[in-house]
Amino acid sequence: MAQAPRDELVVVIDFGSQYGQLIARRVREQQVYCRILSHRTTAAEIAAMKPVGIILSGGPASVYEPGAPRCDEGLFKLGIPILGICYGMQLSVQILGGKVDRADRREYGRAKIDVIRHEPLFHGLADELTVWMSHGDQVHAMDGRFEVLARTATCPYAAARTRDGSFYGVQFHPEVTHTPEGRHILHNFLYRVCGCTGQWRTEAFIESQIEAIRRQVGDACVVCGLSGGVDSSVVAALVHRAIGDQLTCVFVNNGLLRLNEPEMVEDVFRQTFGINLRVAQAEEQFLSQLAGVVDPQEKRLRIGHTFIEIFKQQAAAIPNARFLAQGTIYPDVIESGAREGGAAAVIKHHHNVGGLPKELGFELVEPLRDLFKDEVRAVGTALGLPRDLILRHPFPGPGLAVRIAGEVTRPRLDILRQADHIILEEIRIAGLYDQIGQAFGVLLPIQTVGVMGDCRTYESVLAVRAVETSDFMTADWFQFPYDVLATISNRIINEVRGVNRVVYDVSSKPPATIEWE
Repeated sequence: MAQAPRDELVVVIDFGSQYGQLIARRVREQQVYCRILSHRTTAAEIAAMKPVGIILSGGPASVYEPGAPRCDEGLFKLGIPILGICYGMQLSVQILGGKVDRADRREYGRAKIDVIRHEPLFHGLADELTVWMSHGDQVHAMDGRFEVLARTATCPYAAARTRDGSFYGVQFHPEVTHTPEGRHILHNFLYRVCGCTGQWRTEAFIESQIEAIRRQVGDACVVCGLSGGVDSSVVAALVHRAIGDQLTCVFVNNGLLRLNEPEMVEDVFRQTFGINLRVAQAEEQFLSQLAGVVDPQEKRLRIGHTFIEIFKQQAAAIPNARFLAQGTIYPDVIESGAREGGAAAVIKHHHNVGGLPKELGFELVEPLRDLFKDEVRAVGTALGLPRDLILRHPFPGPGLAVRIAGEVTRPRLDILRQADHIILEEIRIAGLYDQIGQAFGVLLPIQTVGVMGDCRTYESVLAVRAVETSDFMTADWFQFPYDVLATISNRIINEVRGVNRVVYDVSSKPPATIEWE
């Protein structure tokens, strides 16, 4: 994972696709660096980045809808290979003089395509492939500048290219797992069309970031907000590798952490890594700020602001502290609406993305800002962090506050801590922890009737959430063995006072998010 070399960058132009981030992830898996840009990004801005390839994403619009997103038509004059996916193909063909119409029959789901020309996009693949379609419009006519690469019974231009090889288009989605040979197709585009060589590697990334951190920081001191989660831990290890004792980590115990977590953080980073660590006990401040608050975004904002105030107090006592190291990663940037080149929808506020006031007085050090979660884990492994820490399930910055739907109080935190501990303990006993991307409990703001010891109870509902995912941009709910779910439910109801009902969340992302708030 080298630091985005100028001769090995591919950009994804996003048209509002639910799979935009997944396209970027699939490109990264081919060891090619990739950035997601808004469709509003100009051809001149893209040319200045010197990419070796451009991918135009799908999207929910029709090319004929008023206000449908369009890219700068100058992209097709840059001489850079372009791959259009679904809407990206339709828009490109329309711009290049072809015709797009409503399909006679909407295609959604698996389909079989017949490959007519294998080179170079379908190099090494069979004559018939299973792909995933999701479109209402499709290309109906092309002129002599184009040639057909693949078709289905209802889609005569399932894949096509211009004869000069400057543009390739596929009506299906190669980025999803439902297209089994999708990775192979993308590999062919990246390596056989764009000429990539695969420079995006873990060791090269670490070396480049160490150099960049040293160059940025000089002889000044760096403060790192340490939570004990994977992202901040990897940042701390990376920055410590670069500048040693110039780094001081600040751990703010906000009272919103999992059972025994504050003790674990202190032990690991003081005793194991020998990193300078300051601990601020701030439970009362956070709980007072959250009193009466039920809106999830307001919770995040208040927690972020309170964290900043306490952090400022701690950092003020560190001599020559001019820089702040953060564990911001690429999904944080995307979900906070900070996609490059234009505004994106805000899914949820991350207090470490754009939430720091100017008066904080620090320059940011964010070495993981361009990485997906699994890439962060790979960096942590290469840095020698313990496996148990690297493979820990993600934990949100606002902590248990966003796993309590409704008001956050000390009694409700105690209930959730105990229940969450049972969930994680049981999936470890069952040998399922490493198969699950993230598992946790959510305390709901409703109470239901139950019967315990022949007495009527009216207590809280606890939801169990567990997902399997490779990149945390998409996720499927984990299919637990029933006996494990039964054990989790029985233990929570019997051991956690205040809960009389346990439910399991079977929602995928999208349309749901992994966290509830």
